Amino acid sequence: MAVYALTGFSLVSLLSFGYLSWDWMKPSLVADVATDPMEKSLPPTFTRPPHIIFILTDDQGYHDIGYHGSDIQTPTLDRLAADGVKLENYYIQPICTPSRSQLITGRYQIHTGLQHSIIRPRQPNCLPLDQVTLPQKLQEAGYSTHMVGKWHLGFYKRECLPTRRGFDTFLGSLTGNVDYYTYDNCDGPGVCGYDLHEGEDVAWDQSGKYSTFLYAQRVNKILASHSPKEPIFIYVAFQAVHTPLQSPKEYIYRYRSMGNVARRKYAAMVTCMDEAVKNITWALKKYGYYDNSVIVFSTDNGGQTFSGGSNWPLRGRKGTYWEGGVRGIGFVHSPLIKRKRRTSWALVHITDWYPTLVSLAGGNLSNVQGLDGYNVWPAISEGKESPRTEILHNIDPLYNHAKYGSLEDGFGIWNTAVQASIRVGEWKLLTGDPGYSDWIPPQTLTNFPGSWWNLERLTNGLRKSVWLFNITSDPYERYDLSEQRPDVVRSLLMRLVHYNRTAIPVRYPAENPRAHPDFNGGAWGPWASEDDGEEWEGGREPLKSRNKKKKKCKICKLRSFFRKLNTRLMSNRI
Repeated sequence: MAVYALTGFSLVSLLSFGYLSWDWMKPSLVADVATDPMEKSLPPTFTRPPHIIFILTDDQGYHDIGYHGSDIQTPTLDRLAADGVKLENYYIQPICTPSRSQLITGRYQIHTGLQHSIIRPRQPNCLPLDQVTLPQKLQEAGYSTHMVGKWHLGFYKRECLPTRRGFDTFLGSLTGNVDYYTYDNCDGPGVCGYDLHEGEDVAWDQSGKYSTFLYAQRVNKILASHSPKEPIFIYVAFQAVHTPLQSPKEYIYRYRSMGNVARRKYAAMVTCMDEAVKNITWALKKYGYYDNSVIVFSTDNGGQTFSGGSNWPLRGRKGTYWEGGVRGIGFVHSPLIKRKRRTSWALVHITDWYPTLVSLAGGNLSNVQGLDGYNVWPAISEGKESPRTEILHNIDPLYNHAKYGSLEDGFGIWNTAVQASIRVGEWKLLTGDPGYSDWIPPQTLTNFPGSWWNLERLTNGLRKSVWLFNITSDPYERYDLSEQRPDVVRSLLMRLVHYNRTAIPVRYPAENPRAHPDFNGGAWGPWASEDDGEEWEGGREPLKSRNKKKKKCKICKLRSFFRKLNTRLMSNRI
C-alpha cells in the first residue's frame, strides 16, 4: 500500500512546527467543588425558552474539520464555530450507542447497563425504559420535540422507539449502519433488511434519497410548519460520515486530487454534511428561529482511520480510549451567548448536555436523580469555571481482559486486566486493553517504519496494563508516567473502585432469531410484544459481584434453543 509522505518534513518536525505550537491545553477551567447542576428557571438574560438544535455527526474524526487544520472543506461549520464558542476540552465516547445513550440520559454507561459494545440489531435490548430522557424533560417544559437521523438505542419492542422516548416525530434509521440511498442494512450474511422509518412505520417511499439531504430537508419542513413563537427541540443525528463511504459524485469530484480513495470519499461526505448544516441554519433564519436559538454541534466518537477518518495528531481511533477515540469536535453557536468568538478549555462531557439544555429550557431537574452531567452553560456562555473536574470514560467488565493485567498491578485494589479509563483534573488513567494505539497522520493507512510512535507502541505498549498521562502537558499521550507517579495511579484506581460500586449489571443479551427482517416484512423493526419482559438478564454483574456465586439461569435452555434455530436458519440462507 502506498504511503503518502510529507515532503521536506519528518513527522516529528511536523508536530513541532504545527500542532505543538497550538495553545493546545490551557489549564482546565474547573472548580474544586462541583456545583449543583440542577437549575429550575431560565438564565436571567433569557426572556423566553430558546429553540434548541442539536447536531450529532457519526464517526467524524477530530482532525476532520477546517478549524483543526483539515484538508477537508467545512466552511459552514468553521463559520458557526468561529462566531460561537469552540469546545477544545470536550469528550464523548469511543463508539455509537454509548455516546447517544449518555446524551439522551445524562448518565454514564455504567449507570444504564450499556457499558459494553453497541446495541446490535438482533439483540432484545434498548435504552432502559425507566430512564427519563432529554426530550421527555423538554416536553415537560413545553417544547415540541423532533428527531431526524440515526437512533441506535434499541428497537426490539415499540416502547423502545424514539416516539415512545420523548420525540413527537421521527424520521431516520433504528440500526447503526445503513446504505445512504437504499437504507438496507445487513447484520451478517443473509440477515438484511430495510431501515428507514417515519414515526413508527417503515418509510418505504423514501428509498433512493441520499440520507444527508433527506434529513436536512426534513428539518427544513419541520421548521416551516412550526411557529417560532413556540419552543422547539430538534435532534439531528446525521448518518454521515459513518460507513459505507457513499456520496453524490459532485462532492467526490472536489477531492479528485486525493490519492487515498477512502479519504477522498470520506472528505466528500463531510463537505456534503457541512452543506446540509448550512441549509438548516438558513432555514432557522428564514422562518424566524435563529435569533432565539442555540445550535450545538458534536461528534459521537473518534474517526475510523481505516475508513478515511483522521484524529491527527491524537493517538488512537474510534473504539479506543486513547484521546483519538474520546476527544470530540464540539462547539456552540447562538446569538444568546454572552462571550462569543472564543475558544473554551472548560472540561465538558457529552452527559453535560442533558442538564445544560433542560436548564436552558426552564425545565425542572429537581425530580431527576443520579445525573452524571452538569449544567455547563455558564462556562460556555460566560467563560466561568466548569463544574466538572473528572470524567469516567468507562468500565467494561465484558471486554477481553488484558493478558498482562492483574490485581497485583493494581495495588490490590483494582484488576488492571479490566478495560477502564478515567480522567481526573489533568491526569488520565487507562487499564486493560485501551484499543489500537497508533498515531495515524492524515491520508495514511499504514505505519511509518522507524517513527517515534511506532517505537513507543512497540517498546512501551507490550506487557502493559496501566498507563498514566498528564493530558494538559501531553495531549498526544506520548509519555506514560505510570511508573514515575504510582501515587497518582493509586488515587485514580480508587476513583475507578468508587465508580464501579455504583455500576449496574451489563445489558448485553444474546441475539434473538425473531429479529430477522424476513419475519418482519423485510424491514428492521420491533419484534417483541409490549407484554414481553426485558430480556437482557444474560449480561454480567458489575466487577464487585464477579466472585459471587452465579444465579441459576432459568432461560438458558430457551436461549440455547434460539441460538441453534438461528444457526439452522442462517445455514439455509433465509
